[in-house]
Amino acid sequence: MKKHVITTLFIVVFAYAGIFILTNSYAGEPTAKPTPYQRIISLSPAITEALYLLGVEDRIIGVTTYCQKPPDAAKKEKIGTILEINTEKVISLKPDLVIGTGLTNSKDTKKLKNLGINVVTFDISKDFDWLCHIFIELGKLVGKEEQARTMIAESKKRIVKTQKKVEGLSRKKVFVQLGSKPLFAVTRDYFINDLIEFAGGVNIFKDAQSGLVSREEVVRRNPDIVIITTMGITGEKEQKTWQQYRTINAVKNKNIYLVDSDRMCSPTPVSFVELLEDIVKILHPEAFEG
Repeated sequence: MKKHVITTLFIVVFAYAGIFILTNSYAGEPTAKPTPYQRIISLSPAITEALYLLGVEDRIIGVTTYCQKPPDAAKKEKIGTILEINTEKVISLKPDLVIGTGLTNSKDTKKLKNLGINVVTFDISKDFDWLCHIFIELGKLVGKEEQARTMIAESKKRIVKTQKKVEGLSRKKVFVQLGSKPLFAVTRDYFINDLIEFAGGVNIFKDAQSGLVSREEVVRRNPDIVIITTMGITGEKEQKTWQQYRTINAVKNKNIYLVDSDRMCSPTPVSFVELLEDIVKILHPEAFEG
């Protein structure tokens, strides 16, 4: 059961995760068509949102049930979940490009490839730079590289501007909770670590070898801020649970916050910056006073 719970946690975390790197299925193989694809199926919420940002939403003919952003994406044809796609449905839609992730079932990928369908897969990345890199690669795929680079440049400008707001301010110790059963924290291996550091914080589990942590260890590391993602858990219940640990600075100062999992775990370069600006307001409200 424990293994199942952990597996489910990773599915939820990574299913939403928007930071992907290209895997060999794309990097090592020629694409089937030199021209921008016109019938695209996305197997990732973040990829779907990125395609909308790049203005090619009209080319999307299928998405997963997890793809809810922007709202119009929810109206697209559903081809299954992130882990379990209906390959017959995919085939029936006659896509010229299927974009999957490291969570996409390899047997399904192989089946689609054997039928001559071009499949590109991305894996999870660890930082903002990779997020930008993949956004550009996605832009190349759909003939929107210039737009992708322009959006990234704008995002980087906003990051610099945001970081200047917290320059010289004390760095708050932050615990970002991704799951509750088991308790799961952000380590240096997650792009959210960048989010914390860019916002002028210190990730208390940056040095952890695994995201699996105990409440006792959280108490020992004594975060100033606790941010709970509402990903498949009852966020308010977790918030109340932490309030029982009254020796933690975050509890003493009422600094326990809930953040929507879609926002926290499914970023594009654009939404990453939007969330960063909100995280700064949580960590350093004084930067916006006066």
